[in-house]
Amino acid sequence: MRTAEKNRKIYIVISQTGTILSRILKFITGAKYNHASISLSPDLSIMYSFGRRHPYNPFWGGFVTESPDTGTFRRFSETRAVVLAITVREDQYMAIQERIDAMLEMKEAYHYNYLGLGLAAFNVRYRRSRHYYCSEFVRDLLAKSDVTGCRALAPIVQPIHFLEMPEVHEIFRGRLCDYAVSL
Repeated sequence: MRTAEKNRKIYIVISQTGTILSRILKFITGAKYNHASISLSPDLSIMYSFGRRHPYNPFWGGFVTESPDTGTFRRFSETRAVVLAITVREDQYMAIQERIDAMLEMKEAYHYNYLGLGLAAFNVRYRRSRHYYCSEFVRDLLAKSDVTGCRALAPIVQPIHFLEMPEVHEIFRGRLCDYAVSL
């Protein structure tokens, strides 16, 4: 007799901080949300993304850990966000966790894909090893972990596109700092 596979949840957070870069992206794309992060915990205490390594320096970017209460999100406390939950199998969850752990061990080797982000505005995909922009990282992490719904996403992905994944469930919309209250 086969035992039922254990399912887990992961969380994608799409947000609009109000930084200069996010306002420029909003102007170019017309999208309401222009940043994407992923979290393995329902309280979002640790989120992973590609963004500013320091909240006051938009030109030094790379693989970052984020929290609603620290860094850029603390500096921009009126950040608007949508929190999406996706149910994944245990093996997919573990693949995501292992990849994140490996990236954390080599955190300084990862860089922000500024050129890729700029070219994405013109629907041109530009990839370099260990370089990502936020939504590109989240999509790649899901794809490499065989999360089915990400196949519906185009290779050039904007944060707002995660709302289109067939397996996604919106669990919160509002100010990110108010999220914990909604649990």
